[in-house]
Amino acid sequence: MRIVQSRLIGLSLLLLASFTAPPSHAQAREESKLLVATEVLAELRGQRDDVIPDRLLQGAYGIAVIPDVTKIAFVVGGRRGNGVLVVRDATGRFTNPVFVSLTGGGVGWQIGWQSTDIVLVFTTRRGVEGLAGGQLTLGAGASVAAGPLGRQGEAAAGLNAEVLSYSRNRGLFAGVSLDGTVLAIESGSNARFYGRSGVLASEILSGAVRKDSAGVRGFLEAIATSTGTSSNLSVSPAQAPAVTAPTAAPASPTPREGARSFPLEDARPGAEPR
Repeated sequence: MRIVQSRLIGLSLLLLASFTAPPSHAQAREESKLLVATEVLAELRGQRDDVIPDRLLQGAYGIAVIPDVTKIAFVVGGRRGNGVLVVRDATGRFTNPVFVSLTGGGVGWQIGWQSTDIVLVFTTRRGVEGLAGGQLTLGAGASVAAGPLGRQGEAAAGLNAEVLSYSRNRGLFAGVSLDGTVLAIESGSNARFYGRSGVLASEILSGAVRKDSAGVRGFLEAIATSTGTSSNLSVSPAQAPAVTAPTAAPASPTPREGARSFPLEDARPGAEPR
């Protein structure tokens, strides 16, 4: 019940901000997006036995949460939603959020409307860096597959993918096919939220531009809990992937002697451990 109420509060804030012009209200719109995305992660944690496997979240190079993606079909179908993306930096800490949009389309002969939450798990460094040009077409710029479910679930065929995609509808998570869908940086939202015209996603992900707000803290805490990182949002550099920003290819940190290297990037990214 608390989650439903928080979702309604977030949507109400988003609606209120859309009718107001001052910068403070415009920033409230982005804060509300963070609030709703945080609730999606909270709901995800409440279904740990039948949702994204722990290993995939713990080994993620980046996570995007796009709540309330609307799918409309009327001869020509499509989907559209707005959310946030975080990636790990060279030390393994999750960066400040970057606002993104998810847009896709298709052709069909159905009439209908559906709203769902989308979670994208980036399993390789290359998948995150595919956003260097400002947008990434899933299935073309980075391979994508519907993600497996369950802690002990075996990976299905074809999961050699750089992005694993999940949807949540009516309280249940499931893998979803998003081939041809475009994930794009929302420059306007980032400029409003960080109070800096022309701010680049690379500046946010590198830590050059930061913001400390209740929405940011809540979302990063939810990410830390979901991925099994420590409460201060940091992990050992020897266990973390090196992703500084989509615009540059970072070098992996040198593991300490006897330390375990970060496990995910291998010949079968996204697959469950054997």
